[in-house]
Amino acid sequence: MEMFHLRYFVAVAENLSFSKAARQLHMATSPLSQRVRDLERDLGSVLFERDSHHVQLTDAGAALLPIAKDVLGRFDDVPWRLREAISPQRAVVYIGIPPGLHSSMRQRLRSFEDRCAAECDIKRWPSGSDDLLAGVQRGELAVALVHLPVHAEGIEVFELMREPLGAVLPAAEFGSRSSVSLAELADYTYVSPAPRMLPTYYGELLVRLEAAGIHRRITLDTGDYGSTSELVANGSAFSISMLDPESGMHKHRSENTVVLPFEDFDPSLATGMIWRRDRAESQPDLRRLIDEAKLALR
Repeated sequence: MEMFHLRYFVAVAENLSFSKAARQLHMATSPLSQRVRDLERDLGSVLFERDSHHVQLTDAGAALLPIAKDVLGRFDDVPWRLREAISPQRAVVYIGIPPGLHSSMRQRLRSFEDRCAAECDIKRWPSGSDDLLAGVQRGELAVALVHLPVHAEGIEVFELMREPLGAVLPAAEFGSRSSVSLAELADYTYVSPAPRMLPTYYGELLVRLEAAGIHRRITLDTGDYGSTSELVANGSAFSISMLDPESGMHKHRSENTVVLPFEDFDPSLATGMIWRRDRAESQPDLRRLIDEAKLALR
């Protein structure tokens, strides 16, 4: 039994789906299923009841889950605990930063870094929100700014700001408009970048679009927002992005597209700060930094 066997088991147990767990782990479903069967063979216990529609934990699987999460937590804590044990007196704090952070938030972050300069060095770690959450869970990042929602055991969430979202539309068809309704887009194709590039909230948007009768969809393999904009500019397609031109996600904007608010829909993307509850409770210096960040960044 290897550590990765436990990691795979926990992913399946938390999702109760091999396909969802495989996407989360960035691997194919078949090898994931085989690794879990290897773990079951090593432990001599069946961990999941499987059929073509459902996955459920057995009694043995339910008993293993808290044990596995405790072991993984201790294992993942090794790097930061070692750094803490051997680090020089001046602390280095790593803060995760998601793509497309609003310019005003970046300004507040710079001010916060200046305020903390006398006590510690703050280093930014850029990545997607899912990867940043994993970094906080593993203890590699003290805190992270992420796009919400985030639901994870032992993780505290503090909302910092919300940005209104609008429809990215071809300028040739909507250039004279000041708003658009979902009903008008029923015959249009929704274009989105690769799922790995999108905040979790965009999954909720898909549900709302489908409820409004928008079923045509193109999902790009690339995270290049410029490619999305080019497809929209061709006509009969739209995407969703930030309304504020000062947003960090400004690459949708071009001379051939417009970004309009919805008349019958009020979507917004929230950005928040996350940290591990147990670390903040056991480390007074981290607790003070988090409290300072709440005041500076909100």
